[in-house]
Amino acid sequence: MKMIRYLMAFCFITASMCSMAQKKTEILIWDENPLEITEAKQAAVRAKDFTKDPAITVYTPKRPTGKTIVMCPGGGYTHEADGHEGHDMADWFNSQGITYVVLKYRLPYGDCTIPLADAEQAMRVVRKYAAELGVDPGKVGIAGASAGGHLASTLATHYSSSETRPDFQVLFYPVVSMEKGKTHWGSRENLLGKDATDALVEAYCNEKHVTSDTPKAFIMLSSDDGAVPPVNSIAYYQALVDNKVPVSLHAYPTGGHGWGFRDKFPYKGQWTQELEKWLRDEVR
Repeated sequence: MKMIRYLMAFCFITASMCSMAQKKTEILIWDENPLEITEAKQAAVRAKDFTKDPAITVYTPKRPTGKTIVMCPGGGYTHEADGHEGHDMADWFNSQGITYVVLKYRLPYGDCTIPLADAEQAMRVVRKYAAELGVDPGKVGIAGASAGGHLASTLATHYSSSETRPDFQVLFYPVVSMEKGKTHWGSRENLLGKDATDALVEAYCNEKHVTSDTPKAFIMLSSDDGAVPPVNSIAYYQALVDNKVPVSLHAYPTGGHGWGFRDKFPYKGQWTQELEKWLRDEVR
């Protein structure tokens, strides 16, 4: 009997895992035939060289709702933390029926326009191939963590057309401002250079470019973040409020910076529950 119970439990777990099974599609976003997947293309997508081959990895749930999140991992514009701020979240989002997309964007290396160009192209590709990917083109959001949050909020405030405008944004402890005393200095220097002009700094202070057309937002951070000052999130939140854009701000008392999907963050249960509710209630 004990053996039978073990077998039944094993079958139940296996069946549950199968029911959560996801389809993974790797796409070079600037390729002429992006859905043509070859071994060479797969290798290019997976390569950890963030100076070339911008790509997306699309995780499609078994029962997609059409909602989609394009995630920009952080890394101070020097690398991309695509584990805990990227691929590790795929199962969790897929469990909600959300198609989850991890963006591998090119790092700037002297050209601050490059990451945004890749983010815009990712939105174009996801919407162009919406039917093949099980995506509702009217429910595609952008997300980002730390410097990836700066990229996400840049797209949300600097999109060039309705084709690249996110329908919503989710920001994890984001860099938003490039102003001295507010910004994460490494992200600023890596994106804008050491001798950035006042005009260039102003252009990438995203809290100053919010309008009534900026997409709704969910923002989360730790109050004791010693890397990216909380004023980044707070100033962006206030700008959204001032422009009557729906926004939800969640500040946790401890946790520091860079927690992403890591279990060691003491408020992981809270942020996952709160974001899940927000995505269910606010993205329709």
